Amino acid sequence: MVDYFYSKYQKSKAKLIHWIGLSESTYYFKGSGKSKGNKATLLTYHKTQGWVNEQTVVESIKELLKGDFMDCGYRMMSEYLKREGYTINHKKVFRIMKSAQLLQTRITRDHSNKKYVKHRKVKTTRPLECIEMDIKMVWIPQKGKNAYLLSIIDVHSRRILKDYFSFNIKQKQVIELLSGLF
Repeated sequence: MVDYFYSKYQKSKAKLIHWIGLSESTYYFKGSGKSKGNKATLLTYHKTQGWVNEQTVVESIKELLKGDFMDCGYRMMSEYLKREGYTINHKKVFRIMKSAQLLQTRITRDHSNKKYVKHRKVKTTRPLECIEMDIKMVWIPQKGKNAYLLSIIDVHSRRILKDYFSFNIKQKQVIELLSGLF
């Protein structure tokens, strides 16, 4: 557009650019044609093993996913890998898990025939036939933050069998609580 008016009216390009409302840097910008950013690195640093390749990271991810109750995405997996000694960020974990086909796909659900919990009654014939867990957040004003109360309930008798109260509840505590119950 600037070149058309420049050839037709012989005004300076600087004035034409100003009249159109462009900045000169935008008009004169020529892209390199390359994608932005740095190339992905193929090595990852581990505290004890040094620099390791992506296959080693994939094996570590698969080993972590074998654990009980382990069902997490790439962000949580990056935190687990950091605990294992890797220096890695969530974007690299996403790329590695995607290439190894370890990412979980989001399930889109149709909620038109959803059976809400309040309308569902579990029929039991004896105690400990069915147990449920419930987590409640409790505001603690002295600490200025929420604590969590995990309760295990017997559905038949509606009694609380065990409970756990803490500012954070991890997978390990839940497993210990269930193991202590049984």
